[in-house]
This record gives sequence, structure tokens and C-alpha cells, in this order.
Amino acid sequence: MTDGALMRDANGRTVEADPPPDSPLALRAHRTNLVNVPAAVLCSEAYNDEPRRLRIGATRSEHAALFEALDESSDALTASDVFQRHMAEVFGVNPDFSGAEGPDGKRRFRASYLRLLKGWMFDSNRAEGAVLKGWVESRFGLLPTFHGEPIHRFASDAWAAYGEQKQSTRFHNNNIHLQLDLLYEFCQWTIRRGWPDAPMPNWASHIRLYRGVNDFEEHHIVARPDKRTAVLRLNNLCSFSINRDIAGQFGDYILDAWVPLSKVVFFRDILPRYPFQGEGEYLVIGGDYRVGVSLL
Repeated sequence: MTDGALMRDANGRTVEADPPPDSPLALRAHRTNLVNVPAAVLCSEAYNDEPRRLRIGATRSEHAALFEALDESSDALTASDVFQRHMAEVFGVNPDFSGAEGPDGKRRFRASYLRLLKGWMFDSNRAEGAVLKGWVESRFGLLPTFHGEPIHRFASDAWAAYGEQKQSTRFHNNNIHLQLDLLYEFCQWTIRRGWPDAPMPNWASHIRLYRGVNDFEEHHIVARPDKRTAVLRLNNLCSFSINRDIAGQFGDYILDAWVPLSKVVFFRDILPRYPFQGEGEYLVIGGDYRVGVSLL
């Protein structure tokens, strides 16, 4: 990767902005995104070492009333209810997954962040997963590396299938990207709030998470310093668990990583009324991660 154009991150370290034309799609990133850190920096190992807080455009200022109400919340359950009431009022997204009533009194299906989360946890390689990966592509500038199969090139059947699914009208409507923007900002607000039973203190910058794999097919290997360490380009959105034993149910190899909290999109505690907690799942923005590799 020495032939590409280089740029420096906030700490003066060199990261690659534009890999050579024959590089795998896994090593590419969009030139633009909607956050305050360039995509080429965001997907680098250097960012993970010294992360900066991320903001998606003007999401917080445009929904200032929501975050003012959240600041008045006395506990995590109250905050969750405040968030979901706001989503119901703005997007017609009801907490019971039902659609909003039309003029005729009938409920209409509306794409919602809740349905996407439910679909992702059932199978991240279906249309719901493609919409979520497409949102990361749009907002953070990271391209997917896997969706049902490895995505190696733009001009490939794998890329075409992913593109078709991420634009699915069943899930890609009702301002779904704006809903996900708010979900991310609510997640980050919760992390910094520092509730007593939160899985991380509000001053923390990272959290240790685990992922079980049977092989490295989904992940481009950037470097392999030794048998117990690897630098992997993870999919632009991927799942981890906070519980090593649970991660072990998904593969013979356990990857453990110190994940920047700014890259956490969703975790089990921000919506405590929903059955998203069984696997202790965290949705994490990808890029280059140095991970420990161990066998069960």
C-alpha cells in the first residue's frame, strides 16, 4: 500500500487516503462523509488508538428538544422512553413495531430503526443489514467488506446484490437514515451520561469486546504480527459481544478488541424494554482493528 496518496491524522501519523486501483474494495473508503473525522482516518488503526468523539452533521442541534429532555431524565429507562416517544412523534415509529394510523384508521407499515435492529440480530446479511451497512457507508464513509459473501470489487455480483438490498423500499423509507442518525447520537449520549449500572464509566474511551469466527473470510487481513495478534479490516458494521463465552458460541476463534466508544452504534442497555439483550450484542463501526486471536 505504499503507492497510494498519503495524509496525516490528528496526531501527525500517516494514513493512506487513496489505495492503488488494484487494491481490494476492503481497503477503500469514500472521500466524503457526514462526521467530523475524514473516512480515511476513521477507518485507520491510528484512530482506534486515539479516538475523537464523532458527530453526525447537525443531528443534535436539529433535535435539541430531545436532548434537552434526555438531560432531565433520572435513569436509563426514563431516557429510553423519552427517546422512543420522540421517534414516535417525528417518524410515526411505535415502540410495539406497529405502523402509524392513517386517515382511514388503518395502520401502515413504516420502516423503523427497531425493525432494522430486529432483522440484523436475526441475520445481518439480509435487507435490514444492507440498509444498516448503507447508512454507515453514507454517514461514516466506510465501505462494506461482506454481505452474504465477500465484496471484492464494485463491478461484482456481490456489490450489485448488496446495492439492491440496501435500497429496498420496504426498509429504505420513512427517513430511515435520519432515524439511525438519532439512534447513534442517543447511544453516544447514553455512554457519556454515566449511569451507575452502565457497562462503561463516562470517562472511558474504549470497551473490550469479543467476536467469535470460524475463519477470516469476512475480514481482510491487513497484517499478522504473530499467531495471537492480527490487524483486520472489519466490515463497515459488525457485531461484537461483551461476553467472551457468548462470542464463543459463534466460532472456534475468539477475536478480542478494544473498541473506541465513539464507534459503538447500538448496545443492549440503551433500549432496556426490548429483547435485544440475550447475546450482549454491540453494533460497532468497522475499519482496521488490532485484535487478539485465541482458540476456545
